[in-house]
Amino acid sequence: MSTTIQRRKSKQVKVGWVEVGGDAPIRVQSMTTTKTADINATLQQIAALVATGVDVVRVAVPHWEDAKALEAIAAKSTVPVIADIHFQWKYAMAALEAGIHGLRINPGNIKYQDKVRLIAREAKARSVPIRIGVNAGSLEKDLLARYGRPTPEALVESAMNEARILEDEDFTDIKISVKHSNPIEMI
Repeated sequence: MSTTIQRRKSKQVKVGWVEVGGDAPIRVQSMTTTKTADINATLQQIAALVATGVDVVRVAVPHWEDAKALEAIAAKSTVPVIADIHFQWKYAMAALEAGIHGLRINPGNIKYQDKVRLIAREAKARSVPIRIGVNAGSLEKDLLARYGRPTPEALVESAMNEARILEDEDFTDIKISVKHSNPIEMI
């Protein structure tokens, strides 16, 4: 028995040389668990992930040392690398300067709109897509206060608010990811 699934229409973006969304094939993305600053360990783990069929890899950037390691990692990886930015807008700028292929930012972590605008302008100049990654554990305080908890509506509002900031800078190479630790809320 064969099942055909209709894919929702979406805009296609390029993460490095890999097309994502639109009519591109389904892509497999994974994330390393190494300390990104350990360049050799991170590259080894990327190679192992590629051997299993991964198309794109995300690496965590919680520290300045991780941001500094991105140039070597992006240059040597055989698949595009996405920098998962933790809290510091400066890490996003360093990642872009390092030649990273994609960014993931969290609206609950980068709190200043002017810094998000700066990131959007630099990402646009370098043709680097941005994934807006919203999760229930780091929802903005004003949304938590208004909704009382991380409701699906609050998560969507967070993502859409961040998308508007990017779009105000004429940046449209956007991917959106919203997640909740409670499966019922997520569904």
